[in-house]
Amino acid sequence: MPKPAPARAHTAQDTTVDLLVIGSGTGMAAALAASELGSQALIIEKTPYVGGSTARSGGAFWIPNNPVLRKAGATDTPARAAAYVDAVVGGTSPRARWETFLAHGSAAVEMLQRMTPMRFMWDKEYSDYQPEQPGGSAMGRSCECVPFDANELGSERSRLRGGTMEAPLPMPVTGKDYRWLNLIAKVPGKGLPTAATRAIQGIGGLALRRDYVAGGQALAAGLYAGVLRAGIPVWTETSLVRLVSEDGRVTGAVLEQDGREVTVTARQGVVLAAGGFDHDMAMRHKHQSAALENWSFGAEGNTGDAIKAATEIGAGTALMDQSWWFPAVAPLPDGAPSVMLAERSLPGSFIVDDAGRRFTNEAQDYMSFGQRVLERERQGDPVGTMWMVFDQEYRNSYLLAGGLFPRMPLPAAWYEAGIAAKADSLSELARGIGLPEEAFTATAERFNELAAAGVDEDFHRGSSAYDRYYGDPTVRPNPNLRPLSGKTFYAVKVVLADLGTCGGVTADERGRVRHEDGSPVEGLYAIGNTAANVFGKSYPGAGATIGQGLVYGYVVARDAAGRLMEAA
Repeated sequence: MPKPAPARAHTAQDTTVDLLVIGSGTGMAAALAASELGSQALIIEKTPYVGGSTARSGGAFWIPNNPVLRKAGATDTPARAAAYVDAVVGGTSPRARWETFLAHGSAAVEMLQRMTPMRFMWDKEYSDYQPEQPGGSAMGRSCECVPFDANELGSERSRLRGGTMEAPLPMPVTGKDYRWLNLIAKVPGKGLPTAATRAIQGIGGLALRRDYVAGGQALAAGLYAGVLRAGIPVWTETSLVRLVSEDGRVTGAVLEQDGREVTVTARQGVVLAAGGFDHDMAMRHKHQSAALENWSFGAEGNTGDAIKAATEIGAGTALMDQSWWFPAVAPLPDGAPSVMLAERSLPGSFIVDDAGRRFTNEAQDYMSFGQRVLERERQGDPVGTMWMVFDQEYRNSYLLAGGLFPRMPLPAAWYEAGIAAKADSLSELARGIGLPEEAFTATAERFNELAAAGVDEDFHRGSSAYDRYYGDPTVRPNPNLRPLSGKTFYAVKVVLADLGTCGGVTADERGRVRHEDGSPVEGLYAIGNTAANVFGKSYPGAGATIGQGLVYGYVVARDAAGRLMEAA
């Protein structure tokens, strides 16, 4: 649960600014870009905490051919990046949208380097999600913030939104670190030094009155530090009520704080950056699936407010059936799902549907996994309850659910709640979780046969460099495949969660919201998950959701100020 927030720093009042930004995730990039141009920006945030879903994320950003990559020696070109995005998007998003993203990516990162105290690094070898496509990179294009001292926020530190996972010790674990910490029992030569380095940094930092954070916490804290340094006010606990228009142009918004309405007039425009409709289950059931539960990892304030406000004045929408799907360990009663990232890729495990069958490449990117689950539902053959099956060697070797270290027993509460089972044979395991015994054991036999050969002829697990990134390099010839063996077997229930929705209002290549007829809504912009995904129905690489938010934050600020073409 979030820690109590400090007393609110700002009282909402009628005022006029240049750029009004609704949402404090990647919306902070829009405010920073505006401030650098000399524009007066104001950020409003619905909840008591700053950072949005960005603070709860892994914190990576996917921006091809950016200066961080170039400085680190990565090989990338505008032509390769364009070929890759063209291939993965496949016409599901307007070409001009993603071309603008590519054209302004470097400038956006350079702006962040100037306007914040953050330093960035390349997550080398974190493969693009579809590296086999033209222009794809197995070395990857994802970057992240190096561990950041959150105490730079001063008295605002407690206003920073917390993360999804918290280590039992103060260890600022980056995305690059996670790979080797997950393999600490199998590759101790890399895992142990990584753990020691981060523990020393975290614990030693406390002695120096530094509070090092990593991942989404680092990125959100760094953005917020830049916002504070630039003197940009952030009104927390302030909600969007409705947009204000005059002669067809959006001129501001009516906001609510403590039950009191105020009007903010925006000379240059309003930026909608308030996330998606992650926690509005009526919208999700209407646009996505009636079977979905409220299992999103998105910030709790993401209830589609900005999307609703835009559609009330005639904005169009697109891709409303899409989310950044994320399979997760099923929650305990009244609890939340537990993160699964590498677990699906590791050898000695597989996932089955409620008929006891494998149905997809378990190691593929999480959005594609979720799309396959919903595709089955649309085809009239729903996956139903999913189970990840593994053996004792797997349990002895890898982290599970972000907090269970190798050899740790599964929590008794998991067994009691029926989200885990343990048995002395695969047949007994099938009976224990209510799967057809014959179908399940046949699936296990087939999987073991393929795993022994090192080639997944059924679903091609391990054929992509992305699959192999989270595999076990000590297992050969395929780091994602090993037959299940031994005398003890486990099953853990898997649910389809998400990192947030990624369908929303339609926007053009300048980030301007469009009416249903395609004409622009003057004075209104949308970025991040409030806008329909720049990449259509695809997820090009780790941090593509944050990357597009940061870049389009830069784009819309410059467009609103009449300065976009200067940076082209």
